[in-house]
Amino acid sequence: MMMICPGCNKAAMKVHHFHGEEVDNCRSCGGMWFENGELNGALSRADNGDDKVRVEETLGQQLGASARQCVQCECIMQRHFLMPGYEIEVDVCHQCSGVFIDEHERAKVVHSPLVKKHLADLNAKISAKTWIFQFLSQMPVEFSLKPASRPIMTYLLLALNILIFIGYGFDLNTTDTVFDNFAMRSSDLLAGHHPWSLVSHMFLHGDLLHLAGNMYFLYVVGDNLEDALGRAKFLGLYLLCGFAAAAAQIIADPSSSIPMVGASGAIAGLFGMYLIWFRHASLTFMFVIYQKKLSPLAFFGIWLVFNIIGLLMAGEGVAYWAHIGGFVAGLAIGAALKSKVMQDNPLLAMMNAPEVKIAR
Repeated sequence: MMMICPGCNKAAMKVHHFHGEEVDNCRSCGGMWFENGELNGALSRADNGDDKVRVEETLGQQLGASARQCVQCECIMQRHFLMPGYEIEVDVCHQCSGVFIDEHERAKVVHSPLVKKHLADLNAKISAKTWIFQFLSQMPVEFSLKPASRPIMTYLLLALNILIFIGYGFDLNTTDTVFDNFAMRSSDLLAGHHPWSLVSHMFLHGDLLHLAGNMYFLYVVGDNLEDALGRAKFLGLYLLCGFAAAAAQIIADPSSSIPMVGASGAIAGLFGMYLIWFRHASLTFMFVIYQKKLSPLAFFGIWLVFNIIGLLMAGEGVAYWAHIGGFVAGLAIGAALKSKVMQDNPLLAMMNAPEVKIAR
């Protein structure tokens, strides 16, 4: 029996082999009709991490009647999101369990089991252990994709910063000597002195809390960014953001002789890239005892507000302009490289799709 496509209502559908199933495909609009069980079979054979797919058991919100008729029952189909948290709209016949999928939705439907798996991790509830950790440390907990490779460069940066601090940080005289020669001072640099301090200042820290805070945030966002970029490019962009942070501080206060140390500016640049590329992630924020998952946009927005307030209050001893400069550089780099990064990281692109909705 000739079937007329329910999508365009003008072309006859022809048999098409789709991941081991014989399904009906419209050669005009590209829509595809799956009889009862065919979509489960096709998705179970596709390379998506699930060999026992049951679409009918995980359908999302019903959106009302469709404008399309079932090609078998000739009844009005119902519109559904494919599953909770993944708002791909499909048309389902509740009588024969047939499913119609538009051409532009096909690849997203095929990979939906993979999205489902990662959504389960991203939407995990905050545990008592997580609350206790943040209450005691005042550091956020991250919910994001697990890197596919070991973040060697991130670990090397962590080790280098820690080892350098151990070498000087527990003796005041040694600290003074190191800061005199390797901390960055705007006035010295503009006078042509200690040019190496543009790099060396990124690997020095004022005290243990300064070091611990910076290294924790480097650990939190660095592994994902290194995984997306590759080790060499990650290191290059880390240093570039550090240079941008230093430039912002020099431009803002060129006559300053206050030593500037810390990886904060470079790490602020990582924040900017992370915000652009990892919109699906969550970072916990704690207000006194109330803990809440926030999107990177909300979390780093709060961080930026704190820095602007610190800048307006003219507090000395914290390089707020460096933080802001590094962050802006990271945003610019993130926006410029987003298309390339998404092209090189299909899973990351999939999780950044507007159809993916994260529960926070």
